Amino acid sequence: MPRLLDSHAHLDREDYAGDRDEVIARAVAAGLSRMVLVGLWRAPGSFGDALELATARPDLFSATVGVHPHESVDVPEADWAALEALAADRRVVGVGETGLDFHYDHSPRAVQEAAFRRSLQLARAVEKPVVIHLREADDVCARVLAEEGLPAAGGVMHCFTGGWERAKAWLDAGLHLSIAGVVTFKSADDLREAVRRAPRDRVLVETDCPFLSPVPFRGKRNEPAFVAKTAEKVAELWGVSVDEVGERTTENARRLFRLP
Repeated sequence: MPRLLDSHAHLDREDYAGDRDEVIARAVAAGLSRMVLVGLWRAPGSFGDALELATARPDLFSATVGVHPHESVDVPEADWAALEALAADRRVVGVGETGLDFHYDHSPRAVQEAAFRRSLQLARAVEKPVVIHLREADDVCARVLAEEGLPAAGGVMHCFTGGWERAKAWLDAGLHLSIAGVVTFKSADDLREAVRRAPRDRVLVETDCPFLSPVPFRGKRNEPAFVAKTAEKVAELWGVSVDEVGERTTENARRLFRLP
């Protein structure tokens, strides 16, 4: 059984309220040694329960904290101060997910950009990597990163779905690429080519659960155990064993997030 690490999961969401323990048990049975839980701002005074879950199970979970671009317009100043304190907490391994989403535009673009810049500055201040969400805003993201600079601790383009040209641009900027179940989708030929060509010490695997279940679970609620299907596809693209993909991507995530 391969050793796997899900580098981006939302297990604190209500989607798992009824069977979270069973989901975790299936993940462990599938070979997951660790899951990085993404703690996001939910409402005034609340960043969800990712950090609480990680505190209860430090052997299995680590946590990030951040403001998603969708919600950036709603975050009060007091919660930005709370985020600064949380990000500095030794239990937190990264800042985000943050970034830009010009597909849905749930927050005004200028507000998203300001929040992204603020998050990059915070990640630099606490010396932790940044987790970036990006959709249909590549040029603006590139400009912001060029102007702000990537934190010295680095960062990851979570759920990367582009082709090789875009992958190379983010790799040249110093980012890792995290690959989700999209790589198994029939339409993802450009992404598969990018995964084939990407340096193997810069690739992570993730579920982004409960979203983006890989084939053959597409359309169902995603869960960390399904990261094995993503790892299988990466192994096929690299021409190596799933065990090797597990070892490499786990080590990459551990190095990036400075995990135990």
